[in-house]
Amino acid sequence: MNISTNTMTALHLWRERAIHLLDSAGALLLALLWITPLLFATWAALRTPEAALGFDWQQGWTLDNFVQAWARAPWPRYFLNTTLLVGLILAGQFLLCTLAAYAFARFEFPGKQAVFLLILAQLFILPEVLIVENYATVARLGWIDSLLGMGVPYMASAFGIFLLRQTFMQVPRELEDAARIEGCGMMGVLWRVYIPAARPVYIAYALVSVATHWNNFLWPLVISSTDSTRPLTVGLSLFGAPESGVNIALIGAATLMTVAPLLIGFLIFQRQFIQAFLRAGIR
Repeated sequence: MNISTNTMTALHLWRERAIHLLDSAGALLLALLWITPLLFATWAALRTPEAALGFDWQQGWTLDNFVQAWARAPWPRYFLNTTLLVGLILAGQFLLCTLAAYAFARFEFPGKQAVFLLILAQLFILPEVLIVENYATVARLGWIDSLLGMGVPYMASAFGIFLLRQTFMQVPRELEDAARIEGCGMMGVLWRVYIPAARPVYIAYALVSVATHWNNFLWPLVISSTDSTRPLTVGLSLFGAPESGVNIALIGAATLMTVAPLLIGFLIFQRQFIQAFLRAGIR
């Protein structure tokens, strides 16, 4: 009996170790597939045009690609446009999503559940499906080729409303009652009770929003037509267009310059990034 029990225990431990090894191997494979384009861009950016596609480690190293790439396009303007665009979208999302989530979490009004379900339905609609209608709306408002026209369609985020609503619903009612006893009104309760309680969620959402809209390409490509409004993604696509005659080494250097702020930001705030998502779980 003891031998049978020991055998089953050993088999169970072996199976758990095998599953763990398979999970680790799969995660490593996915990580390698994900990082391969970045590694190739780094390799090409640090090599001369003639050596960019070769594998000779002895020669062909250079940093001139970054200097040449920087001089061939208005990158400072692209960086400024992208920063302003991301900040505009994030500010609009924080404002609209906070107010909407507060209303859905703490107030009762006719059609509340139906309206909330309609907002959730937006999660199943790809942004590309709405490009034509969004373009017509932005054109009627006169916002073509403007940062406002690029940012407004993304400010009412269904995901942000849902995430903040779930977080606000976890805040104890006693805190709200205590704030009202202290003389806080409706907006005072929101500002002094709910927003501080949801700070980790705001951090997590901000990181996702910044990364998403920093890399957004299709809608800015449709809306922008001059360098005064083009973000980095559109500028990079024009820089690497075949008709521009730019080689792979310069494209690799420009790509690294484009993604460098996100990579540096993630490395600096890596701990806060992980902790924010661990604390922002939907319960």
